[in-house]
Amino acid sequence: MIHIRNVSKWYGSFQVLDNCSASVSNREVAVICGPSGGGKSTFIKTINGLEAFQSGEIAVGEQVIRAGGRVKQAYRARVGMVLQSLDLFPHLTILQNLDIAQTRVLHRSSEEASERSHAMLDRVGLRAYESRYSPQLSRGQQQRVAIARALAMDPDVMLFDNPTSALEPETVGEVLDIITELAQEGMTMLVVTHEMGFAKHVASRVLFMDEGRIVEDGPTAQFFDATADLDERARRFLSEARRH
Repeated sequence: MIHIRNVSKWYGSFQVLDNCSASVSNREVAVICGPSGGGKSTFIKTINGLEAFQSGEIAVGEQVIRAGGRVKQAYRARVGMVLQSLDLFPHLTILQNLDIAQTRVLHRSSEEASERSHAMLDRVGLRAYESRYSPQLSRGQQQRVAIARALAMDPDVMLFDNPTSALEPETVGEVLDIITELAQEGMTMLVVTHEMGFAKHVASRVLFMDEGRIVEDGPTAQFFDATADLDERARRFLSEARRH
């Protein structure tokens, strides 16, 4: 489903991604973890075409983006993305935030878009908030709206960049529950997260990144239970995570 081949990226002279390769099969859930500054967010943004890269290629199904190439609308339509920054339009209502991409990108009628939006807002428990604006919602509610907006596009793949970052502790579980439900339904997903309990419970694969490289890539049980076989940096990361 997702194939990343030898992707490298630089910001000026600083290399932020170093020859990254990975594959995620249909219906698989892969977690990307590692220390801050290791390239995780940049890596997942390249998969959605939000970050350009200087070498390699990325394929989602039959849609391919190559280094220096243009990202086609057909590619982005297949890949749902939920960012840390959320990027909700503050001047539009919650319903309008969900409708707008459906009408402009998928060319759905207003009625079709709103019907799909209502279904997704029901799913995340926010149908009653459809007439409000994002600044009127809590951070956790905004994150759930962002998930609903991505799902309204009927993507083949969902990407999450630290979906619980900066959330109130009492709302972290609400967001993780939605992602867990998607996993149980067979949605193909890549999730950048520091929530190791969630990763152990939901992910089938773990990718550990440090200094722009994919240092470990293997089954979840192997990552968490066979720590003696892991790279030293991954062992240190897990040891620190367990202390917290």
